[in-house]
Amino acid sequence: MFDIGFFELVLIGVVALLVIGPERLPMVARKAGMWAGRARRFVSSVKRDIDKEIQAEEYKRLLDEQNLKNPVHEIIEDTRKEFSDIRQKTESALSAPESGGKNDSDSSKQ
Repeated sequence: MFDIGFFELVLIGVVALLVIGPERLPMVARKAGMWAGRARRFVSSVKRDIDKEIQAEEYKRLLDEQNLKNPVHEIIEDTRKEFSDIRQKTESALSAPESGGKNDSDSSKQ
């Protein structure tokens, strides 16, 4: 993110030592580290949230494309037609042996 080299860090340390003093420098460095950690966590949290939003938008776009290509109600209607055809074929297959069996038993009685 920032391009800070070793020389810049040494310069900041020397200035901080002169301004703050050796007694308070460890406490200030600790606080600065805490704030830097919080800033990093905040930035990573924002990045994670943005990635989730982008992913959600992409899923919505894919779902819309899918619905445009083959709407759900068409799939349901096709499935109903197929089940209706299967039911009719099954009923006709089951009724065919029954009528054939009745004809055979009727002819054997005569």
